[in-house]
Amino acid sequence: AACASPLHSAQLTSIRFGMELGLGAPTSPPPWRGHLLFRALVIFLCLWVTSEANEQHVELPPRGWNSYDSFSWTVDENAYLQNAKILAEKLLPHGYQYAVIDYLWYRRYVDGAYTDSYGFDNIDEWGRPFPDLQRFPSSKYDKGFSQIANKVHEMGLKFGIHLMKGISTQAVNANTPILDIETGKPYVENGRQWAAHDIGLTHKTCAWMPHGFMSVNTDIGAGWAFLRSLYRQYADWGVDFVKVDCIFGTDYSPEEVITISQLLRELDRPIVLSISPGTEVTVPLAENISEHVNMYRITGDDWDNWKDVSTHFTVTSAFAAANKIGATGLRGKSWPDLDMLPFGWLTDPGVNQGPHRPCNLTFDEQKAQMTLWSMAKSPLIYGGDLRHLDNSTFSIMTNPTLLKINYYSKNNMEVPAF
Repeated sequence: AACASPLHSAQLTSIRFGMELGLGAPTSPPPWRGHLLFRALVIFLCLWVTSEANEQHVELPPRGWNSYDSFSWTVDENAYLQNAKILAEKLLPHGYQYAVIDYLWYRRYVDGAYTDSYGFDNIDEWGRPFPDLQRFPSSKYDKGFSQIANKVHEMGLKFGIHLMKGISTQAVNANTPILDIETGKPYVENGRQWAAHDIGLTHKTCAWMPHGFMSVNTDIGAGWAFLRSLYRQYADWGVDFVKVDCIFGTDYSPEEVITISQLLRELDRPIVLSISPGTEVTVPLAENISEHVNMYRITGDDWDNWKDVSTHFTVTSAFAAANKIGATGLRGKSWPDLDMLPFGWLTDPGVNQGPHRPCNLTFDEQKAQMTLWSMAKSPLIYGGDLRHLDNSTFSIMTNPTLLKINYYSKNNMEVPAF
């Protein structure tokens, strides 16, 4: 916490944390190290760790990069891979491993297309979105992200995508059939073939994208079949991380969150589940959800102004007091998420434009934000264009004390300031 901003240190000192970093190692190997029994034990432990990996894969707050703060929804394959390469070279050694393509990767980048426009999305014959082939040309091979995911994995990173809840309005209006992944044919139950019209909840559209997506009816088998076909496809593409939006906060859809969580448990491939709201979230709203996810946003979008940052102190205090930091989650733990860190080279919210301006926070304000995020053990997801990463921003993002606090501190909560 030594790098806390002098402008806001009074607020930061109202958070306390405990450190347990005892990582001592023996000065010499034990005399029985070469024994056959010891070797057998090592082999057993390696196999046990491997078998446990699918069940315990989010034991620490995730770190990575997300395209939204710098590209809005306009990121393309070239810019994404350039950022991923820098992430692997500079930030991966500090634990930043997830490279996430944010929203509307399936929307055509043409005149008339914007956040809540209708009719510009690519959907397959089963009503599932696939990448915009103009922006992501490698997707032409499978109408998916497998080519990009392979490149990201070769860099030592993990691949993530943003999703909207449920099913697209385009698919519902087109009444596309639902894929039964067991047969490869349209889903049939009770002697009838089910389609998008049967599962789309038109009264539960996304509050900030009503023309885009709506919730799915998870009380019927067809709703489960559609979501299962979605997430099985993402696993086949090599996705390691999904950020599901419009499903929490204002657009609270607990049934769908729990369904997605259960479907992810079915997969052999562990996928981190992050959920996102449009507004601030209360502790009671998260009470029955945190155990089904790995990250859950507890604030609205955080942009590069101190007014946005300062609102995070109160909500952080509430979730810390409720012992939600590092509580049980999907195949591991769950982490209240304070949103991305909008440092470096950015765009503006809600525009069809890529990075074009520097961060508006002062250097001290950026240090204060990074300190709060670390002390709250929030996931650390960088939002700026890494192609413009400067030494000052790099020093904030890789501050060794703060990164240790973010991973290893305990009993993080607010106490009265004296």
